[in-house]
Amino acid sequence: MKTNLFLLTLFLMAGTVNAQVKTWTADNGNGTYTNPLFYDEFSDPDCIRVGEDYYLAGTTMHCAPGLVILHSKDLVNWELASYCFNRWSDILPDDKFRLEGDEQVYGQGVWAPVIRYHDGKFYVFTNVNGNGLQLFISDSAYGPWEHRALGGHIYDLSVLFDEGHVYAIHGYDEVKITEFKPDFSGYVEGSERVIIPRGSGMGEGHHAYKIDGKYYILSSEYAPMGRLQCARSESLFGPYETTAISVMESLGTQKFPLVTNANGNRDKWMNDGYKFEVAPAGDNELGNATIHQGGMLMTPNGEWYGLTMLDFVGVGRTTCLCPITWQDGWPVFGLEGNPGRTPRTWVKPNVGESAETVQPHGPYERSDNFNHRTLNKVWQWNHEPVDRMWSLKNGKLVLRAMGAQNLLHAHNTLTQRCIGPVSTATVTLSASNLSEGDVAGLAILNLPYAWIGVRRFHKNLRLQWMHQERGMIDLGPLRESNRKGSRGSKARKETSSSKVHLRINVDLDEMWARFSYSTDGINFKEVGDSLPLPYQLKIFQGSRYSLFCYHSIQDGNNTRPSKGYAEFDNFEVEEPMADRSANFPMGKVITLTNLSNGSRLWGTKRGVCHSAAPESAEFNSDDCKFRVLDRGKGRVVLECLNGMGYVTITGFGLSADVRLVKNESEASLFQWQDMLRGQCMLMSLKTHRYVGCTPDQGEPYSADFPGASPNRRNGCVFQFDVVE
Repeated sequence: MKTNLFLLTLFLMAGTVNAQVKTWTADNGNGTYTNPLFYDEFSDPDCIRVGEDYYLAGTTMHCAPGLVILHSKDLVNWELASYCFNRWSDILPDDKFRLEGDEQVYGQGVWAPVIRYHDGKFYVFTNVNGNGLQLFISDSAYGPWEHRALGGHIYDLSVLFDEGHVYAIHGYDEVKITEFKPDFSGYVEGSERVIIPRGSGMGEGHHAYKIDGKYYILSSEYAPMGRLQCARSESLFGPYETTAISVMESLGTQKFPLVTNANGNRDKWMNDGYKFEVAPAGDNELGNATIHQGGMLMTPNGEWYGLTMLDFVGVGRTTCLCPITWQDGWPVFGLEGNPGRTPRTWVKPNVGESAETVQPHGPYERSDNFNHRTLNKVWQWNHEPVDRMWSLKNGKLVLRAMGAQNLLHAHNTLTQRCIGPVSTATVTLSASNLSEGDVAGLAILNLPYAWIGVRRFHKNLRLQWMHQERGMIDLGPLRESNRKGSRGSKARKETSSSKVHLRINVDLDEMWARFSYSTDGINFKEVGDSLPLPYQLKIFQGSRYSLFCYHSIQDGNNTRPSKGYAEFDNFEVEEPMADRSANFPMGKVITLTNLSNGSRLWGTKRGVCHSAAPESAEFNSDDCKFRVLDRGKGRVVLECLNGMGYVTITGFGLSADVRLVKNESEASLFQWQDMLRGQCMLMSLKTHRYVGCTPDQGEPYSADFPGASPNRRNGCVFQFDVVE
């Protein structure tokens, strides 16, 4: 009777995966989410809860508008609430943020903000390189924001409102505390002191909390591997004890490659033709590509979650939602039985009735037809824009050419983060109004960068592809028909032959971009080689789609101002992997091939789950075929087609405890882990660990694997194939 009630409950809970999503959202539509929260860059996250609302602040470096604030009702689906400032000139007199002359601030700007709510007001603190600490205050997370320049040398900080005082916790290794003046006009003189001495295992990017009378400081340690540390004390001023609360969690993501020889003279890497070397990551190296910096919060029903940064291949740095289990008074990231490790797919937080009607959605509208009076909020300018040199007119984005050596020096380059896992950006460029020496097009802004576009050269329009490392390829003329004025008028009508459709395809997991163009908008021709998309520490950003127009000052000696301009229309972003419904093969019959050695999960006639080698008779038999039974909220039961029963965990993680059992039970439940691209893991809901076997050792399967290795070949990641 108990078994029947159990099965009925699971059946009623069963749901389907949302197949309508057109942009990445972590929400799977079946009561679960899959990390990362955003498949585009969102670094240095800091989070708070205000009532039943959640807010997230993140780094925006040198871009404008800057200092982004997101809002959510369920911790999974987010929307853009506001930017704390619109233009750098609104808050700073520093010309470097405006690309004045040869100055630039790549790799600088807004770093590691902290967001807090106190006595009815929102506070956002952030350091800006060379300008000290900045403070933004508002009655609403949607703005408007009041700005105050606090100065000083406080960065990567956290802020704690405590018993009438306000403190900044900051520093690397040696953790310091400094008190603000009550009116935030500066700092209390002589208040800075060390609260955690060097050699205590702490890092940087602190997040401080007072919980049940105790003080906790989360900290990112990055040498030699990314780890999330925690310090706790009965007193704000110490002494503190410290421990690691998240370790080795890459979510099966390999360490990103690095640009290795762009560390010399800035003038070199800012120029075209500089020879980069993109060093590949080690095959199974963790490095800093782990969960390692972020904050935590409690939901209204007492659940705890962390929102932390993960260096994520070609995306750059993004954010993950991590369940927290309190263990011996420590907020340990992960589930009971598997401390320090975060599920890739897990059940959405139970945050109350206000979140029940939230539909899966992404934080931004990425496509833009430019038909409105303002740009979509996803857009950010590369450095401060020159507002008189761009406009939205007649349904087009108009960029007027200003002098520049190359893309990295160009004013008014409009950017948005590339979205993964794969995406395609297409835009229509009208080039007829370019002047001699002007160039305009669609780019990937990264290091190295590349673009495809049109240049006016000797009164002709020529298609060109530029790769910062490999140089320029001229693709031939973009033929213009004669532009004739209408009778009795000097007006000229542009013909379609001066338009071109430009496209970039990116795969952020595999870290490449490819470029193509079309003259009819239907048939696209790919050009050049693929562009590597490393995450590098010069501009400290992931790859960005970019629209640009500048007047090249390297065409001969021509440095005269240009009167030319480019018109862009119908910027469209497509995400073919946003719909992940096929990643959850509910009701299907599948095989599970272990990525470690190509063997298959084998339900033997003896009832023990073992490995079937590719050359074995069992490899293609019913012994290696399993029907996926949907039990709701991403939970599945696997029924072996050989009639021996259901895959069930009969022990506590010991070897050979993965069995075939005739009757389904709670020990048969697995949380399906969506690893994308037809790959998965099976998390036992009995052990909160993963089903796997150590490669080439020959032992049966166990449910005692803490998680995937970066290369996914440690024995617990499968390729699933639907066979019926």
